[in-house]
Amino acid sequence: MKIKNVIHKGLRRFIETDDASGLQPAVVPKVRRMVTFLQDMEREDELRTMPSWKAHLLTGDRKGTWSLFMTKNWRLTLRINQNEIEITDLDYEDYH
Repeated sequence: MKIKNVIHKGLRRFIETDDASGLQPAVVPKVRRMVTFLQDMEREDELRTMPSWKAHLLTGDRKGTWSLFMTKNWRLTLRINQNEIEITDLDYEDYH
């Protein structure tokens, strides 16, 4: 899928220029795998094929947003626009 926009500045720089300076060094390999997977996937249900990512949809005011496990406190979150078949609002965020 095409990634339309990235909220986290360090993640955006990593995707656009392969500059990992805005990310924790320990998570860079996992972020690389996840972003590559997201760009290669064709359907949103493919997110559940990676059990270690604990992919799930959020509820409440974040309804429709997917959460993918990175580390104890950090998640990759995203929305999927089914009409355009693209990822929107990709973010790297601290849950705690």
